[in-house]
Amino acid sequence: MADRGCPLEAAPLPAEVRESLAELELELSEGDITQKGYEKKRAKLLARYIPLIQGIDPSLQAENRIPGPSQTTAAAPKQQKSRPTASRDERFRSANIQPMFIWLLLVWLLRNKFIWTQDSNKSYTLQLVDVHTEAVQAALAKYKERKMPMPSKRRSVLVHSSVETYTPPDTSSASEDEGSLRRPGRLTSTPLQSHSSVEPWLDRVIQGSSTSSSASSTSSHPGGRPTTAPSAAATPGAAATTALAGLEAHTHIADLHSAPPDVTTGLVEHSYFERPQVASVRSVPRGCSGSMLETADGVPVNSRVSSKIQQLLNTLKRPKRPPLKEFFVDDFEELLEVQQPDPNQPKPEGSETSVLRGEPLTAGVPRPPSLLATLQRWGTTQPKSPCLTALDTTGKAVYTLTYGKLWSRSLKLAYTLLNKLTSKNEPLLKPGDRVALVFPNSDPVMFMVAFYGCLLAELVPVPIEVPLTRKDAGSQQVGFLLGSCGVFLALTTDACQKGLPKAQTGEVAAFKGWPPLSWLVIDGKHLAKPPKDWHPLAQDTGTGTAYIEYKTSKEGSTVGVTVSHASLLAQCRALTQACGYSEAETLTNVLDFKRDAGLWHGVLTSVMNRMHVVSVPYALMKANPLSWIQKVCFYKARAALVKSRDMHWSLLAQRGQRDVSLSSLRMLIVADGANPWSISSCDAFLNVFQSRGLRPEVICPCASSPEALTVAIRRPPDLGGPPPRKAVLSMNGLSYGVIRVDTEEKLSVLTVQDVGQVMPGANVCVVKLEGTPYLCKTDEVGEICVSSSATGTAYYGLLGITKNVFEAVPVTTGGAPIFDRPFTRTGLLGFIGPDNLVFIVGKLDGLMVTGVRRHNADDVVATALAVEPMKFVYRGRIAVFSVTVLHDDRIVLVAEQRPDASEEDSFQWMSRVLQAIDSIHQVGVYCLALVPANTLPKAPLGGIHISETKQRFLEGTLHPCNVLMCPHTCVTNLPKPRQKQPEVGPASMIVGNLVAGKRIAQASGRELAHLEDSDQARKFLFLADVLQWRAHTTPDHPLFLLLNAKGTVTSTATCVQLHKRAERVAAALMEKGRLSVGDHVALVYPPGVDLIAAFYGCLYCGCVPVTVRPPHPQNLGTTLPTVKMIVEVSKSACVLTTQAVTRLLRSKEAAAAVDIRTWPTILDTDDIPKKKIASVFRPPSPDVLAYLDFSVSTTGILAGVKAGRGGSRL
Repeated sequence: MADRGCPLEAAPLPAEVRESLAELELELSEGDITQKGYEKKRAKLLARYIPLIQGIDPSLQAENRIPGPSQTTAAAPKQQKSRPTASRDERFRSANIQPMFIWLLLVWLLRNKFIWTQDSNKSYTLQLVDVHTEAVQAALAKYKERKMPMPSKRRSVLVHSSVETYTPPDTSSASEDEGSLRRPGRLTSTPLQSHSSVEPWLDRVIQGSSTSSSASSTSSHPGGRPTTAPSAAATPGAAATTALAGLEAHTHIADLHSAPPDVTTGLVEHSYFERPQVASVRSVPRGCSGSMLETADGVPVNSRVSSKIQQLLNTLKRPKRPPLKEFFVDDFEELLEVQQPDPNQPKPEGSETSVLRGEPLTAGVPRPPSLLATLQRWGTTQPKSPCLTALDTTGKAVYTLTYGKLWSRSLKLAYTLLNKLTSKNEPLLKPGDRVALVFPNSDPVMFMVAFYGCLLAELVPVPIEVPLTRKDAGSQQVGFLLGSCGVFLALTTDACQKGLPKAQTGEVAAFKGWPPLSWLVIDGKHLAKPPKDWHPLAQDTGTGTAYIEYKTSKEGSTVGVTVSHASLLAQCRALTQACGYSEAETLTNVLDFKRDAGLWHGVLTSVMNRMHVVSVPYALMKANPLSWIQKVCFYKARAALVKSRDMHWSLLAQRGQRDVSLSSLRMLIVADGANPWSISSCDAFLNVFQSRGLRPEVICPCASSPEALTVAIRRPPDLGGPPPRKAVLSMNGLSYGVIRVDTEEKLSVLTVQDVGQVMPGANVCVVKLEGTPYLCKTDEVGEICVSSSATGTAYYGLLGITKNVFEAVPVTTGGAPIFDRPFTRTGLLGFIGPDNLVFIVGKLDGLMVTGVRRHNADDVVATALAVEPMKFVYRGRIAVFSVTVLHDDRIVLVAEQRPDASEEDSFQWMSRVLQAIDSIHQVGVYCLALVPANTLPKAPLGGIHISETKQRFLEGTLHPCNVLMCPHTCVTNLPKPRQKQPEVGPASMIVGNLVAGKRIAQASGRELAHLEDSDQARKFLFLADVLQWRAHTTPDHPLFLLLNAKGTVTSTATCVQLHKRAERVAAALMEKGRLSVGDHVALVYPPGVDLIAAFYGCLYCGCVPVTVRPPHPQNLGTTLPTVKMIVEVSKSACVLTTQAVTRLLRSKEAAAAVDIRTWPTILDTDDIPKKKIASVFRPPSPDVLAYLDFSVSTTGILAGVKAGRGGSRL
């Protein structure tokens, strides 16, 4: 469509020509004519009306077609000889030459800075003059001041919206050439004396050639204005100068670069001009400036396509109807009950804390200049020294990587990445590019080679987990991280690539949300051997990024933490000093070697100290939880890196192992020592294995975070560490952020262990969680902040949160900064205890704020695990998170139940968990859900993926098998009561509730028919009367079917059967029980037909039934007291039950739980005689009590509901 511009004639075209042009436009828009045919016919129509221009051959004016940017060239125009134009083909050929000549003329004018001048003979010539710098600068200033929006893929020319009302879309597609010639509006020239034919022509030529992808400079630009007619008094020189200045303004706009990119916004701050679109709308002609579709000469086109576009446009112009909830003007925040702070709540009373300085890095000790230099040293001087031993799923060592092999393979990989991967004869990778490392947890050898190979090649490795399926938990967020990092190459092994999901073409499938990736297999046969004189130019001592470690936030988003080369080296030196690592030591690593402590100790620090690492894969730990202990004993390992989970599962599997010894260990590093349940695992592990050589001082918990790396670690006494300490803290005080020491005898206490001292060379402080980072008081819980050279540097591409996390400036209460360097927030909540030991009580990601109190998810998990974890919860898999309900966090607990757990066991366990959480944490649980085993989304190493579990819960795709909702115990800020409005009708509902926002307090359902007017209704008013009537009219109609667990029918009850059984129960109550009307009877039955028959039997004789769940035979100690309490509180005069429950109530086990001598009369209804009663009791009024419904709340409170005969009638 680049050739469909406005005609350049000075005088208006004849009416018949304009009608012919309109017909051509219509034919082209409807597809009745091709573009080439349209051009030929249009050229033929306009050949006679193009004005003559001095100095231009008339034969070149057969067609006035302005070329698009794709036809431009920088060559100067050449003289063309005149040729006759009688033939149509010759005219068409000359018409194709003329637009190119005009375009070349304009470019030549622009480059040589020519303008038009008028001589004494009133003729115009071209003279070389200097273009006014002021005009160019003014044009540039105009473009820079206006912040142009991003272009859209398709924009109608029928709308002229302003910049203020235009919403920038997300995508853009254009070329540099088109963007350099885009103009926001017509530049008006100074009104001087001008010629009436040449100036409009030149102006239209410049304006018409501005773009080829949109209808006009006005319609294609959101901020553009309709093109006005040129002033007759304007001089051609001024017009040309202004137009050329506008063109130069776009020509000199330079591209800016920023690295790393800010992925938080889709707009680039320095994009001041809009790039035009490559594709144009064919049915829309250029030059249209009104709201009506016109041809280039203003002739309206009456076509059905235009009417459809106009109709769609009118629809889009209408104001969008807001959603229904926006009609309501209820301000929930004002209507919600505001919880007033408790005047008796504990408050911090200590003095202000100060900065805790760690020990300095040891001076005088020879330090390697860099980690790569250390690797080169060990690889050349100690090539046969073992570096890493990999184990298979049976515990057998499959390969031992030596330092010589590590160095040579890393060199091969670096050489291959830099020299053998090319694109268009240029290197595919440049220093600083990010590369994904995709390796399974069972292959630490190839990961280590890939990691150091990337460092040698000056590339930035981004280790991620292996995507097993297209729907892995968190896979889409990992893809977003890779896309934001600009990753386009992934390194993996041949075996791993074969296990990846494949597309139909055999290639690796495209994962949802992932950028396009090229996969490189780095097995030995795929790598090229470097020449002997080739050496990498890696410089790993500066502030450049060494690697990026992914982190999943509380909301489920994945970010990349960048670690510089300087931080990496400082972290290795600090760990070496804190842990006392020495050469040739053996370290057993059970953690993930791709991130966190497993990477820092098992891949980085181990190389610095020429250590031997034995990596235990997760699959081996699942098959044999004792495998890591066996490897410690076999290799005489001096250090071991585990989690409290590994210690816990090894305790369960150690009973048959007697030949293991842990006497060689000098450090057992517990990586998750900050978790509240780690102390119990450490104590239990010490109690069992102390007799097998494990010393108490060997256990060394530590605390770390992806942002600050290692924060603190406990040191053995031989390394100068103080004795370990424990703190017993009040849970109520911690919920208010205050430290209050309590005694272990109480249930509502939290026992935590210290995580050791601050890392060498680090400075630590504790700041408040919200607002300005003020220093906390000594008895106040806050966020741990670290200032050290061994911390992360930024979140890649996220400048906003980077400044908040990595550049925090803690201040005193007076507002003065406490240190001359910024601090890094760790996300760990804790305090500084005695002997300058660090105590961690929770994490910021697990913090749940209910009202004014804070609760930690790990604490709630520890409480739930304490309630018979091994008997019910499958492998201890429990997830705790919070959801927002009425502007407050509500606690949700999801657990996997064992496959053999019954529904009875499930609800008993849930009730006990809710009671435990209420008594220990003084908080209610919003929802407790149980799911089948192995159905929760898993993290890479077998844990629960919390954010994915929360997302499934919110989406309703969790599919629990048992749910217990308790909103009444936790939602305490309900909206204020509504007020009843008088005379509420349909109109008032619409006007009042939807528009005026009145909170109407009533809703009425459809009224039931007045059956009381008939005699039959008065006769059968209550349920007992209805059952008698059904027994006579439809005796064989089945009412109830009882199914077993397999779905088969075990018993049935028709109308007459239920009536006869109810009569027998009523007769037994009156004769054996000697009960009178109004007495309460406890029905202790399991769900079934017997319970229903006993219920109607009580109604027949006028007694009040009280349904009670029978006690559990295997748990009489906790369930039988509840039954006894309901019987006593309801004042039941008799207990109706079955023979099995009767024996259970009078058993020896029951006597140990309750006093069985105080039971009321117990009647067995299994073998009662077949007797009829004289008459069925008929209540005198509907207000007579029908039954009592007792229930025990989740907090152990017994509550009863009375139901009258009127409430139970039809």
